[in-house]
Amino acid sequence: MNTGKLRLIACVFVVMALPHTASMADSKESPTPVADAQPEPEAQSFVSSHEIQIDGKRVAYTATAGTMIMRDEEEKAIAEFGYTSYVKKDARPASRPVMFAWNGGPGSASLWLHMGVLGPQLTMVKDIEVNGKGPFSRTENPYSIIDKADLVMVDPVGTGYSRAVGEAEGKDFWGVDNDIKSVSDFIVQYITSNGRWASPKYILGESYGGLRAGGVSLDLLTRHNMSLNGVVLVSPYMDVAGGGGVGVANMAVGYAMTLSGYAATAWYHDALNDKPADFLAFLAEVDAFAVDEYLPVLVKGARAPASERQAVAAKLGVYTGTSADYWLAANLRVTEGQFVAEVLRQRGQLAGRIDSRFASFTTNTLAEDMPFDPYMSAVGPAFAATFNDYYRRDLGVEMDRNYVVSGRLYRDWDRSHVQPGQEYPSPAADTGIDLAHAMIRNPDMKVLVQQGYFDLATPFRATEYFIDQMPLPEALRANVSIKYYEAGHMMYVHPPSLKQFRQDLAGFVD
Repeated sequence: MNTGKLRLIACVFVVMALPHTASMADSKESPTPVADAQPEPEAQSFVSSHEIQIDGKRVAYTATAGTMIMRDEEEKAIAEFGYTSYVKKDARPASRPVMFAWNGGPGSASLWLHMGVLGPQLTMVKDIEVNGKGPFSRTENPYSIIDKADLVMVDPVGTGYSRAVGEAEGKDFWGVDNDIKSVSDFIVQYITSNGRWASPKYILGESYGGLRAGGVSLDLLTRHNMSLNGVVLVSPYMDVAGGGGVGVANMAVGYAMTLSGYAATAWYHDALNDKPADFLAFLAEVDAFAVDEYLPVLVKGARAPASERQAVAAKLGVYTGTSADYWLAANLRVTEGQFVAEVLRQRGQLAGRIDSRFASFTTNTLAEDMPFDPYMSAVGPAFAATFNDYYRRDLGVEMDRNYVVSGRLYRDWDRSHVQPGQEYPSPAADTGIDLAHAMIRNPDMKVLVQQGYFDLATPFRATEYFIDQMPLPEALRANVSIKYYEAGHMMYVHPPSLKQFRQDLAGFVD
């Protein structure tokens, strides 16, 4: 039942003195114009009661959708922070876990995780098919996590209904460190306002949301003395340099760590001349080649003998369903955008980047790079339609502006980051280091990584690489576990992976 909007918390009137021009003959000053008073934004809250059945049990919960006003050190409003919370009724807050979750981008709203796996409603899509024709449908989600933990879906500033207000601007939040700080501050404000300091606490981030989660885990601990029970990284992008290495000519490791993802894609689409029967054994073989043969040649660069380059190119062609000549023409370096345009070119198709199991026809079969991602075209409209319908119809949300699904903030994003122990920002953030520092300071904190094999946005081998490079003592490495799924970046659109995702996450929270 919708209780409507919360009343205005406070009003601040800003009086601005505008400059004026007076002649030498003026005998007195002209009156100074006064700008119209600008009230602070009003926090909004739409509350409703629901029930859901999960694992054969009915769970009664309260849903709250709305915004929270964030303030600076001078108590000036700087942002409306949009969120949706699901709190189990008649539960003891002190013992009931609470999980904060968000997507990535940067600039992506949280509707993907919200409607794809975590929340009480599930967007219905046909896996690996285009879902472009309405009416789009949703159903009760039997795989939701809200039986195990209260859930808060978070939309960082510039996404969803979250926005900068007052004298603040969007750019004040659009950077690695400012984003981490604002999300941490929101978590603390929510925890305080809802009396959840004693609760077990978890955070979950997908894609760039993993980089955010790594930073938040340490920021909460160092600035707010708030420890976490666990951090969940879904298809994580943790390292700006390593994660973006397949687009940078001198980042040899990035190309090597992406190769097994290319091989998995070719295997799935039957693009290999002699397709191995054992998928995992094939990936292990490709990875051994990538580390032992491919990477050394990339590191040698121009010093690599022609015979070595040709031998490596031949194997690259075999493993990826392409040709040796293609790899030689690319200087042995093929970006994910180039690969998805090439691997199915003879069929007149383009493979997906977010989930390379998806494929689509393309208007230009000569294109060197991907003109669009077939995955997003296939499922995006269904997620947007069902979320907006759910928010208004079931949760009773009434807002005077659109819910921003993708703010495209990555174009203006400040990717620098002050690493732990540094005074000056590094130009390329790596919050795997932050996460390691948080784990060392809080050795009870556990980390779950959930990763798809057919993800070319954050390839599974690149994820393993970031985990292996975390500066952790051997005694704490057991605190990190990784689960794999035979799907892509948003593995939960694949029904078997959705079920397994739920089991793995529920087991982690338990």
